[in-house]
Amino acid sequence: MELWDIYNENKEKTGRTMKRNDWNMKPDEFHLTVLGVIKRPDGTYLITRRKLDKEWAAGWWEVPGGGVMAGETGEEAIKREIREETGIDVSNAEGGYAFTYKRVNPEEKNNYFVDIYKYIMDINENDVTLQEAETSGFSFATLSEIEGYAKEGIFLHYDSIKQIFD
Repeated sequence: MELWDIYNENKEKTGRTMKRNDWNMKPDEFHLTVLGVIKRPDGTYLITRRKLDKEWAAGWWEVPGGGVMAGETGEEAIKREIREETGIDVSNAEGGYAFTYKRVNPEEKNNYFVDIYKYIMDINENDVTLQEAETSGFSFATLSEIEGYAKEGIFLHYDSIKQIFD
């Protein structure tokens, strides 16, 4: 069973934990997730496509990311998530933490912070090994292509992270 730390509204750990995806959070409780953007020197970005059998946002494009496990830092989590989902090790890449955004969803009892990381590294198709349970494909997309997916409504989190793409 995967546990997540519970944070207060100031993004401070409370010392309590919750079961992953157990949406019974109080209004002042938050969990932490991470997203990682990988930019290549040619200006393209590594994006992945969600499997078509996913319960939510099936077939949509996104950047790697996920929940931060209890006791884990955001930086540890994003390095783990990128490695799990794409096979890429960003430990020696240029870049790191960029910014955080916060979502409050009292009706869903799901409040969270999202730490955004950006890495710059020279990778190619042969470096990518997809996690088959999570993804159905990948692309090295231009900003214009990502914006196009966003306009179609099939790029997760775009409005919240668009400033990371330059």
